[in-house]
Amino acid sequence: MAGSVLGSYAVSVQELLVIDDLLSALAGIEGRYISIKRVRGKDGYVVFQIDSSMDLALQELTRRIFPLCEDFVLVSQFVESRSHFKNGLVNHALAAALRAFLLDYQAMVAQLEHQFRLGRLSVQGLWFFCQRMMSSLNALAVLVEKAISNNTSGSATLNLLQSQAKAMAGDSAVRSLLEKMAECASAAYLRMLERWVYEGVIDDPYGEFFIAENKSLQKESLTQDYDAKYWQQRYSLKDGIPTFLNNVAATILTTGKYLNVMRECGHNVQVSLSENSKLTSFGSNHQYLECIKSAYDFASGELLTLMKDKYDLIGKLRSLKRYLLLDQGDFLVHFMDIAREELTKKPEDISVEKLQSLVDIALRSTAAASDPSHEELTCCVERSSLLNKLTTLKDLDCAYSSDKLASADVDQPMTLTGLETFCLVYKIQWPLSLVISRKALTKYQLIFRLLFHCKHVSRQLCTAWQIQQGFRSVKILGTPILRSSILCRSMLKFVNSLLHYLTFEVLEPNWHLMHDRLETARSIDEVLTMFFCNCVANKDCVTLAAVLIAGHPDPRLLSPEVSKGVLAIIA
Repeated sequence: MAGSVLGSYAVSVQELLVIDDLLSALAGIEGRYISIKRVRGKDGYVVFQIDSSMDLALQELTRRIFPLCEDFVLVSQFVESRSHFKNGLVNHALAAALRAFLLDYQAMVAQLEHQFRLGRLSVQGLWFFCQRMMSSLNALAVLVEKAISNNTSGSATLNLLQSQAKAMAGDSAVRSLLEKMAECASAAYLRMLERWVYEGVIDDPYGEFFIAENKSLQKESLTQDYDAKYWQQRYSLKDGIPTFLNNVAATILTTGKYLNVMRECGHNVQVSLSENSKLTSFGSNHQYLECIKSAYDFASGELLTLMKDKYDLIGKLRSLKRYLLLDQGDFLVHFMDIAREELTKKPEDISVEKLQSLVDIALRSTAAASDPSHEELTCCVERSSLLNKLTTLKDLDCAYSSDKLASADVDQPMTLTGLETFCLVYKIQWPLSLVISRKALTKYQLIFRLLFHCKHVSRQLCTAWQIQQGFRSVKILGTPILRSSILCRSMLKFVNSLLHYLTFEVLEPNWHLMHDRLETARSIDEVLTMFFCNCVANKDCVTLAAVLIAGHPDPRLLSPEVSKGVLAIIA
């Protein structure tokens, strides 16, 4: 056997034979006296074994070199298995960086082999020259072992590289090597990040990027679905964000969303790129953070300017205020006069086409005709009362719960007419539908229905009061006519007080507060937040009046702020 032959040689000859085998083992090749045994159940893991008949001193030195040989085989196997693109761009880039390192290692082995051919290499010298590679290759083997056991890819691989580099804080050379590997592996990831923050495009063929796109959500849903989640869920953060991007992940997501909105508007977004703005690494100088912040500031300012200037966001909001909040109500008075007959019908008997033509007539024959946005106004007829509509909108977050509503016996009125169900609709186009979504528009419509009904009741009471003035010359003291006149006057005072409270104490100040904040807003997310808060603030006035009109003026059903308004009106 080979072992008995090796043991029969002199120690000097054994050393020459084992050096020859060790040089093969360093390249991952089995020799005559050094064998390779593969570990069962672990692909890529091998164990090197030496002939037991060898001199004990030589055996000890040889076994010290075996870990280097085993680490080389493990890293080589990883490089071969992760060099396919199906494993992801990050793993592919890491494999390329490891291959470059192994080339240096193989160059070292070739130099050692040359020295051996010249007769200048001993086992002790081989052990000495291998020291430089031992710690580095071992650190890479540990990294590879963890990557294989956890089957990491994308951001998980980058996180593993960073954690391993931090764990080697005491060995500057090894830490520098691992940081270099992390930098090489992150190059492909940073290119994906660069396309997202500079173009608003997800270029992620293998699902490694930490931002996911839900293509089933379309921007048209913003104007059709009350619960549309387009802005929140079309692009969202996935699990496994790289640790070096944890603090700016939300900023990165928002930046790309802004750019994507502009792209879908057909707006040519040209981010000025320079060498300093390229995302080349995530080193300790944090240059990449400055690049991300600059990209966010550019995208935010550009989209906000586009919304305000090209699509006239504030002008559209003024039109909403003019028509749905009755800021300019002359067209509504004219409409109520010419549509009186149609509005007294039941909802199912009303012709929406006829109502629309009457709305158009009222708009063209009043000051509203000078507003270029009046053509975006249409009408509809709802099928439920205002209070029922409030209870069915699950996201409206009313001040009272459904149990309290049930205890208040809120039922659908049996005699609904167009006066209670008529509503205006304002057509909103993309990208303004991001701000004025179906949810926001629905809240405006609720306010309009309330004000419209109050205006109608006020007009009816005024007519009744005028008729009763004809009886002033008649001696009616103590008669039912006098009591009716007093009741009519009290009711008119109440409705006018209610209208004054809704318009001048709730809607008007809230709208001006929103308008002032819009003028100083720095991003669309700020606009969305303040616009939503404005709608939430105004919903209390709808809740208040709807409860009062429904015949339940109980302050306990309302929030403390609105209760003050109730008590003021009742007083």
